Amino acid sequence: MSMSNESASLAAVLIDELMNEDSDLRLNSMRQLSTIARALGVERTRTEFIQYIRENFDDEYDEEVLLKMAQQLGVFIPYVGGVEYATVLLPPLEGLCRVGETCDRDKAVESLCKIGSQMREPDLIESFIPLLKKLADKEWTAQSSSCGLFHIAYPNAPEPLREELRTLYNQLCHNETPLVRKAAAKNLGKFAETVEQPYLMNYIMPMFKHLTQDDQDSVRLLAVKNCAVLGKLLVQQVCLAEILPVIISLSQDDSWQVRYTVADQLCELCETVGPDATRTEMVPAYVRLLRDNETDVRRAAAGKVTKFFQILSPELPVQHILPCVKELSLDQSQEVRFALASDIMGLSPILGKDQTVEQLLPIFLTLLKDESTQIRVNIISKIDQVNQVIGIDLLSQSLLSVIDELSEAKHWRVRVALINFIPLLASQLGVSFYNDKIGALCMQWLTDEVHQVRVAAANNLVLLAVKFGPEWALEHIIPQVLDMVNDRRYQYRISILRTLSLLAPVVGLEITTSTIFPVILAASTDRVPNVRFNVAKVLPSLASIVDQSVVEERIRPCLNKLNQDEDVDVRFFANKALQAIYQ
Repeated sequence: MSMSNESASLAAVLIDELMNEDSDLRLNSMRQLSTIARALGVERTRTEFIQYIRENFDDEYDEEVLLKMAQQLGVFIPYVGGVEYATVLLPPLEGLCRVGETCDRDKAVESLCKIGSQMREPDLIESFIPLLKKLADKEWTAQSSSCGLFHIAYPNAPEPLREELRTLYNQLCHNETPLVRKAAAKNLGKFAETVEQPYLMNYIMPMFKHLTQDDQDSVRLLAVKNCAVLGKLLVQQVCLAEILPVIISLSQDDSWQVRYTVADQLCELCETVGPDATRTEMVPAYVRLLRDNETDVRRAAAGKVTKFFQILSPELPVQHILPCVKELSLDQSQEVRFALASDIMGLSPILGKDQTVEQLLPIFLTLLKDESTQIRVNIISKIDQVNQVIGIDLLSQSLLSVIDELSEAKHWRVRVALINFIPLLASQLGVSFYNDKIGALCMQWLTDEVHQVRVAAANNLVLLAVKFGPEWALEHIIPQVLDMVNDRRYQYRISILRTLSLLAPVVGLEITTSTIFPVILAASTDRVPNVRFNVAKVLPSLASIVDQSVVEERIRPCLNKLNQDEDVDVRFFANKALQAIYQ
């Protein structure tokens, strides 16, 4: 392809790179098809460049290059001169619809749909629909691609062509190649949404039923996803007669993957058939799925408990579903228990106080003692939902039995989750609860071996000090924190410095000046450089609390001394602190 003017020089370079042996150069150039098109102009892009692409790129090229080409062509209408010339983009995309890689074909179909949805009706009839029919008459790759185009072609087709398209789709549903039937099942819902109401029963429903009985489970599981779509298109009585039996049958399918798909789509299916059918038919089906012998099916079903309860009034699920939930809390699979723990806390507002106390609390406590860290964290982090329903008094009585155990959990995330819940617990139960039950634990976490736990512990004390006030903090927190300031492990001394600096704004000028500031200042002579530069890091925050005379007479001289320290990091942070104070 020749380049005759200087304005096309960039395009020439990029076109050369399209054919380069280096795959990275080819991909980079393919990403810039719009740059080439702008350089060439709409006429040359339409008459030369699109033909060039069509002739030079086929299934032998890199998957990534073809994928990017398919994606770019979907937005190329402006570069060929507008919708009146959109048909020139169909041939290269037709070729991509026939390549071996599924992702390339899918992207080509997606781009064809974008283009087809903008095309003028005559062009759609004269070019787009013939393209669809041509693909449907080729090898299985092309036939699979054609299934994704019907919902674009059908609405603008005249009646004789519509009948032909309905017949053609039926043939694809009965194709001998499973992958073609799979594509037909995947796109049936979109096609059905464009078909006139009278033809739903005569054409679409027979195709649907055929696909739900396919001998390939990959086809049947895609048919499951059409249940909700088709159900919305049918009147309720017809939906119950035609869709509900299919759902029940597929929920007991021999293939666990099909049953998994039913479990995963369960709530949408329930909404499709309505509350009456859900009570009589879907509850027993859901119980079977919760007790399925396949782990993945139970996992999918366990994650739908709260939403299922929301669909129905609680009485029936409590009777039939909660026994299954109790079993799942002890399930041998950690994945199943995790799915349950992620979802179950939302049941409290639905069931109310009495049922939560009687039915759910034992399950929560079981999961709080689970061997899995993630499961325990899941329950602790969402436990405020239960608190809102039953109140902190009842909740704390149940939790106290496991708090000590959780506080020593091997995994630090469990300890952090528990610490984050302490302010709520303490603020609801008052000062005496903290002093008598959890005060020692809160202090113990300040010297935890894991940094994240120590950070959470410091934040926890600050929140408690805010809640109970400076005087309480001076009596119950500050002295105990000060006792730890000389711990032999320098990491813990740093944590204590940070804790004190966080407490300073809460307890105010007087306590900070008389109690906190002298301790931090004394740490500026610590033997460990890391401690000294952490003193430098916290002093600017103290400077905003204490009197200006203290800043001038004590903080600035201390930082000047640290600025002459033998350690480079200490000097760096001291200099940074001095700048902050000057500003």
